[in-house]
Formats: sequence, C-alpha cells, structure tokens
Amino acid sequence: MYIIAGLGNPTKEYDKTRHNAGFGVVDELAERYNIDIGERKHRALCGKGVIEGHKVLLVKPQTFMNLSGESVRAVVDYYKIRPEELIVIYDDISLAPGQLRIRRKGSAGGHNGIKNIIAHLGTQEFSRIKVGVGEKPPRMDLKDYVLSRFSKGEQEQMDQAFKEAAQAAVMMMTEGVDKAMNHFNMKKKVEEE
Repeated sequence: MYIIAGLGNPTKEYDKTRHNAGFGVVDELAERYNIDIGERKHRALCGKGVIEGHKVLLVKPQTFMNLSGESVRAVVDYYKIRPEELIVIYDDISLAPGQLRIRRKGSAGGHNGIKNIIAHLGTQEFSRIKVGVGEKPPRMDLKDYVLSRFSKGEQEQMDQAFKEAAQAAVMMMTEGVDKAMNHFNMKKKVEEE
C-alpha cells in the first residue's frame, strides 16, 4: 500500500494558496481515480482507493503545515508502511511556478512541513514531489508569500503542474522513483533549453 500525502493548510482561508500545492495534487489524483477524500482520521482527510493496481491512501493533513508530521506519522504507524511506500507532495519556492522536482530522500531544505515530518518519522528516507510555486519577491515576508494566491497566469501553470505531479506519483508507484525522476526532472530542463 502507498500513502500519498499532499501538504497544505486546512480551512477555506488557505484554499488555493501557494502553500497548498500539495493539496492541489492530491485533489487531482482523487478526481482522476474517483477516490473520495472525505474520511476524517489520523488528523487528516483521507481517501482509500486503487491507482493502476496499487492500493493507495490519499492524505491531506489537517494539522496546519508546520505540524504535518503529526498526521503523517499517525498514518504511517497505523498502516505500518515502509518509508519507500510514502510519497509526500509539497510546494517549493526555489522552483519556478509549475516546475517539478522529484527526490527519493533528502533534507527538509528549509520547508517547515517536511522538517516536521522528518522529526516525527525519524528519517529522511521517503520520496517527495516538490511543486514549484515561484520565488518570493524581495522585501516580501515569506509567510505572506506562501499564503498568497497565484495570479491568473500562474494558476494556469499550476493546474498543469498538478496534473503532471499526479502523473509523477503514479509513475513512482508503477515504474519506480528513478524512472519518474528521469522523466519529470529532465522534462523541465529540456523545455528550458
């Protein structure tokens, strides 16, 4: 079984903000594979389903971003999954809007949600999909930036990115993380050249 956790903040106030990119990808997967994410447990909204022959649990932690680890740890413990069966999807301000970066493992890179997950799991050994939300403008507070919404043009890029990140998660499960990294991490490089 795979757990796909998209990070974000609960409540309408934060809907469609940069920090909620992970929620956007999980919503895309839920829609594409007809999975209802309506069950409240493990301090999250959860939905069980099957994606390309793999049992999955889609998870949207409801703990607020900086405490994401509390929810993710509860889900991982309950289902007794291995770290390689966890895929975490989240926003990244060091990537251009819509750009994806897939990693097999690694540090938090300054992201408080990931920092909290690493602290609660006691390991960095889980796969992740970073979804670029653009760099913070100079002199703007980081918190204000990540809690801001996308411009109309950016939102179109993000809608496409959510679709691609959903495809990346599927490829990670069906063909492996390396194949997904080669396909999606290279894709943007080719487009940029």
